[in-house]
Amino acid sequence: MPRRLRSVVRAAAFLAGTCLAATAASAHSIGPVADDSGISIPSLTHGQMAVIASYRSEILALAARQVHTDEAFRRLMNYGAIQYTYCLWGLVPGSLRDEDSPFNECSHAYLSAAQALLLYMRAMPANEPGFQADVESLVSRIDADMVRSGASLVLCRFSGEAFNTASLIRPVWSDIPSHPPSLIAFGILAMGLSAGAIGLVGGGRRARPST
Repeated sequence: MPRRLRSVVRAAAFLAGTCLAATAASAHSIGPVADDSGISIPSLTHGQMAVIASYRSEILALAARQVHTDEAFRRLMNYGAIQYTYCLWGLVPGSLRDEDSPFNECSHAYLSAAQALLLYMRAMPANEPGFQADVESLVSRIDADMVRSGASLVLCRFSGEAFNTASLIRPVWSDIPSHPPSLIAFGILAMGLSAGAIGLVGGGRRARPST
C-alpha cells in the first residue's frame, strides 16, 4: 500500500475511532463531571455568543500583545484554545446559532472564555503604550453591537450555564445522527477521505513502472 494512502487510511481510522469512543462515552453522560476548582467563566446568551464570535480574532490578537501575563490569563487562554479545538474550530454547520447542534454547548464555552479573557485584560495593569486604549475600544464596539442586535434578549438552554477552566465541555457526539447539518458535514468529510484514498490508489497504480 502506498505511503500516502496509508496516511489517509490511518487518519480516517483515527477519526472514526475517536468519534465512536466519544459516542459511547456520551451515551452514558451528556457532559463532563462538574469541577469548579478552576476559574469560573460566566456564560453568554445565545445572541451575545454570535457577537463575540465575530470579534474573537481581535480579542486573541490583543491577548498575543500582552507582554506581562499571569496564571489566570494563561488559564483562560488555554481553556479557550482547547474548547475551540473540541468544537472542531467552529467548522461544523450550526455550531453557533443552532441550539440543537451537538457542538453548541462547547461553542458557548470557548466564546464565553474569549469574553472573559477580554474583560480580564481590561483589568490587568498597563501593558504597552496604547494597549489599554485598544482594549477599551474593542469593549465599546462589542458592547455597541450587542445593544444594536438586542443580543442579551436572545436566550437558549445554555445561556445560564457557567463554565470553569477545570471542566472541559465536549461535543455531544451521540446527537450527531439526529442533527442533519452535523450528519451531512461528517458525511461529506467521510466522502472526501474516501475519494482521496481512491485517488491515491489510482495514482499509485498509474505510477507503477511496467515490467
